[in-house]
Amino acid sequence: MAQAARVLAQLEAWLPPAPPPVDWSAHAFRWRRRGASGWLEAVAHVARIDLTDLQHIDRQKGVIERNTLQFLKGRPANNVLMTGARGTGKSSLVKAMLAAHGNDGLRLIEVDKEDLADLPDIVALVAARPERFLVFCDDLSFEEGEAGYKALKSVLDGSIAATSGNVIIYATSNRRHLMPEYMKENLQARHQSDGEIHPGETVEEKISLSERFGIWLSFYPFRQDDYLDIVRHWLTELGCPADEIDRARTEALQWTIERGSRSGRIAWQFAKDWAARHGE
Repeated sequence: MAQAARVLAQLEAWLPPAPPPVDWSAHAFRWRRRGASGWLEAVAHVARIDLTDLQHIDRQKGVIERNTLQFLKGRPANNVLMTGARGTGKSSLVKAMLAAHGNDGLRLIEVDKEDLADLPDIVALVAARPERFLVFCDDLSFEEGEAGYKALKSVLDGSIAATSGNVIIYATSNRRHLMPEYMKENLQARHQSDGEIHPGETVEEKISLSERFGIWLSFYPFRQDDYLDIVRHWLTELGCPADEIDRARTEALQWTIERGSRSGRIAWQFAKDWAARHGE
């Protein structure tokens, strides 16, 4: 028996630890994987951003807010794909939904692209819970043959099993169709005498995933005045006086030239730097 106990102790050292129990009191989770095991890890400190902090994307905010409220009330709601210019508030808009409705039962689950094959397991894990779960896939894009592509298609619409009514998917991407597209694929289109166009099957496969998102939202680069408004907002939030904010205009524009773009993220980064250098 003693020898058997020693052998078992040695084997236990090689086995992966058991997944910890889920802390369902948390508002946000990350899906973690170690070997063959996956679990929901509660996020202790959630990055908070309010809807009022997101400037000059009012139409996108309105659509997301309406769809999220429908979901919380148990009404029909769509999965959402947000695409467009970087740093314009796509990811922040999802976080703002949690900040606005976390106390109403909304929960956020962040899933990395590499773990999308586990989506059916995640849906099954939360299916019996009373909360409403928003599965968030940030910066989503696929290359040829990736396993997560098929899994996401199946969960969105295509599996024989019905998707749990308390799960919805919000994804962000810089690619409208989530996969790279090549000029050579246009050569696969055949034009018939009756005018009908038969695109190649490769193109159909690439479009099929994005079409399973019921709502597409596009985000565009900000104009100069919009960018300066966002800088002004963040400097005010950081406690800078009005005269300091007015003096920051020239440096704020120079900052965008150095970075090569105007976006909400660039405005926030400039505001932090300016406030730190000119604060008391």
